[in-house]
Amino acid sequence: FILFSRFNALQFILCEDFQFHSRSIIKNISTMADGGAEQPEYLKQSSQLGNTNRPQVAILDFGSQYSHIIARRVREMHVYCELYSCLVTAEELGKHDLTAVILSGGPNSVYEEGAPHVAQEVWDLIKDRSVPVLGICYGMQELAHVFGGKVAPGLKREYGKATVSRIPGCDSPLFAGLPEEFMMWMSHGDKLHEVPKGFKRVAGTSNADFVAIENLESKMWGLQFHPEVTHSPLGRNVLKNFVVEIAKAKQDWVMTDYANEFIEEVRAKVGPTGNVIGAVSGGVDSTVAAVLMTRAIGDRFHAVLVDNGCLRKDEATKVLKRMRDDCGVNLRCVDAKDRFLGLLKGVTDPEKKRKIIGGTFIDIFQEEAKKIEAESGKCDYLLQGTLYPDVIESISYKGPSATIKTHHNVGGLPATMKLKLIEPLRELFKDE
Repeated sequence: FILFSRFNALQFILCEDFQFHSRSIIKNISTMADGGAEQPEYLKQSSQLGNTNRPQVAILDFGSQYSHIIARRVREMHVYCELYSCLVTAEELGKHDLTAVILSGGPNSVYEEGAPHVAQEVWDLIKDRSVPVLGICYGMQELAHVFGGKVAPGLKREYGKATVSRIPGCDSPLFAGLPEEFMMWMSHGDKLHEVPKGFKRVAGTSNADFVAIENLESKMWGLQFHPEVTHSPLGRNVLKNFVVEIAKAKQDWVMTDYANEFIEEVRAKVGPTGNVIGAVSGGVDSTVAAVLMTRAIGDRFHAVLVDNGCLRKDEATKVLKRMRDDCGVNLRCVDAKDRFLGLLKGVTDPEKKRKIIGGTFIDIFQEEAKKIEAESGKCDYLLQGTLYPDVIESISYKGPSATIKTHHNVGGLPATMKLKLIEPLRELFKDE
């Protein structure tokens, strides 16, 4: 298995985003090699964050490769945001305190049959709450299509840097502080030929007359270019003008506050006597999650590190020192080198290796969980190092022919363990 030449098996299953790597493993161990018997259901998680209390910018994803970058740019302003499929229902979106809505780009043409569109009920929700809207690329074309403009193919596709020129005398709040001309990144084949009623032209290029439009009364803006990418030098200024100046979003998304809030929340959830178990690899995600949990409930958090014999030299020793001795995490290391290597001996098929590694890890984790419960009492909770990109992967718009997942497996731990998930990093990007 080529990956093993650079990465150890434990990291492949558990490293950083444990459940992401294990999806392919779990698909294979659902029918094990010993006769193909069906295995029990696995613990599952919701694909939505469920954070209904914090005001947020909602980003509706139309399948753009840049959608997650929009979310990153908003978070960099210390503003909380979440990403949804463009097919999100008004019922789901309406649960949240919406500061603004951003419509992402996408590969489709708005006028084609089967192209994705925002539900009318969502537009009604936006109107009723008077929520500001920014459409980017396909998102602008969606605005135009819905409100009566004309979108059609351009004479030529436009991909790359383009000089955007503001309309003389047009003082749009979206471009406050920007020069009359500035460079932005374009990536489109279709373009706007007629603006919808109530909208006006704000900026254009040599290839397209309508690369920025606005409707001040409806609080709607559209951009043909991509302000979120690094190739648009002043793009962050444009996004900040919309998010902070126009939408008045609070810049209170601070990681220190987030950590303290989590610690208080987990204490309330687990209670004064509850126990939490979690698998760790020593990587960034599992270490941060483990330290946060330790600060919350101390030694009632039980971390398990499995040494499968494929780790780097002295890695298990270093992880133990860093997490147990330096960070104070209640960590036990299971020496399973002989067990893993004995089962892997002579096996060359990658699929079989995945089944062996995944199945053996689950067996060992369950064995350790039983030992911990015998020593310390019942464990009701599982610490999981899920990151926000894992959540995005499960909710992003994949196109009409693709199934949009509503959940994904959490490390393949059997549902019979009856563990409730605690995911302190679930709302965070890795650098956060």
